[in-house]
Amino acid sequence: MDIIDLLIWKWNYKVLANTVARNSRSFDGRPPCGGANNCQPICPIDAQYHGGIAVQQALKAGVKLQIHANVFQLEHDAQGRIVAANYYDVDKNVHRVTGKTFIVAANGIESPRLLLLSKSDKFKRGLANEYDQVGRHLMDHPSTSLSFDADEDVWLGRGPQSPSSINHMRDGAFRAEHAPYRLDFTNISRVDGATNALLKAGVYGQEFADKLRHAAAREMNVKTVLEVLPHPDNRIDLADEKDSMGIPKPRAHYHIDDYTFRGHKRGQQDFARIAELMGGSNLRYSKDTDFANNQHICGTLSMGADRKLSVCDQYGRAWDHENLFLASTGVLPTSATCNSTLNAIAVALRTGAHIIAGNGGPAMLPRSHTLDKA
Repeated sequence: MDIIDLLIWKWNYKVLANTVARNSRSFDGRPPCGGANNCQPICPIDAQYHGGIAVQQALKAGVKLQIHANVFQLEHDAQGRIVAANYYDVDKNVHRVTGKTFIVAANGIESPRLLLLSKSDKFKRGLANEYDQVGRHLMDHPSTSLSFDADEDVWLGRGPQSPSSINHMRDGAFRAEHAPYRLDFTNISRVDGATNALLKAGVYGQEFADKLRHAAAREMNVKTVLEVLPHPDNRIDLADEKDSMGIPKPRAHYHIDDYTFRGHKRGQQDFARIAELMGGSNLRYSKDTDFANNQHICGTLSMGADRKLSVCDQYGRAWDHENLFLASTGVLPTSATCNSTLNAIAVALRTGAHIIAGNGGPAMLPRSHTLDKA
C-alpha cells in the first residue's frame, strides 16, 4: 500500500496529484519520468522541465546568449524608454547592449535589484519605481513540518519526490482568521538524512544497519505550505554591503505576521491527526520559530491595474517605461497555496505573445492607456 492509498483509505481527505512540469509521456524529444527520485537538484534524464531547456530552445531559434555577463544598469532616454543594458564581464570590463525592447527576467530578487540599481537624475528611486513599489510585497511559502515513524513500512523514495498533497485547507471562511495552506507529503528517500543523523549520533555496526533500515522504511514527513499576504514592508532593497564586482547586494526584509503564524498553528492539528491515523511514533515537530523557505518567490514586481499600487500592467510592461517588460514569479501579486513557477511561465508566455504581436517597440500605447481585458 503506497502513501496515497493510505491517505484515501484512513481519512476522508481528498488527495490531489501535484501540478508539476514533468513529462508523463515522451514530449519534445525528452522521455517520461522514470521515477529516479532525484527531481531535486536535477532530473537525470530531463523528464522534468528546467530553465536550461528553454535556453536550448531559444538558441535553436537564433537567440544570442551572452554568458558571464553581470548586468548592473539599464539606461534610458529623455522619454524614459530603455536604450541599453550595461554589464560586467568576469574581468569587470563594461559592455553595452542596445535594443528596441527589453525584458528583465532575473527572478523576484535580482530583477528588483537591477531596477533599483538603475536610478538616475530622472528616476531617483530607480526604474519602474515612481510610486516606490519595486521590491515591495515580497512573498514566499513558509513551511513548518512534522517528521514521525509510521506503524508500517511505507518506503519513501520510489517515484517522483513530490507526488501529491492535500488541499482542503486552501479556502474557506477560516481565511478571515488564519492563513490557508496545503499539506505536502515528501517522497524523498530517507536514506541520506537518516545516515547522516545516525553517524552524527555515533551509531555504527549492526545497530546502524537496523536503525537505518527502520528510518528508510517508516520515516514520514508532512509540511504546511502557507499562503502569505502581500505586505508592503516585506521587500527587497539594496544593502550597504557590496558583492565581488562592487555592486550593492540585494537585501530582504521579511517577517511572519500573526495571520500566517495562526495558519501554522492550525496546521499542527492536521499534523497530529495524520500521525495518529498512521500509528505515528517518535514525533518531531519543527520549532515555532523555524519556518523553512520554499524559493517560491512572488511579489516585488507586482502586476496590477493601478500604477500607484503596482510595478507593471497585466502584460508585464513597466508603467514608467513603455519598452521595458518584466517576466518573473515576481510579477504575481499574490502567492496562493500553489507553487508559483507554472503560473509565472503562463504569464510570461502571454507577455511574449503580446510583444510578438507588435506591442513591444517604441511606438506604443500612451502613458495613460487603458488595460485590455485579461
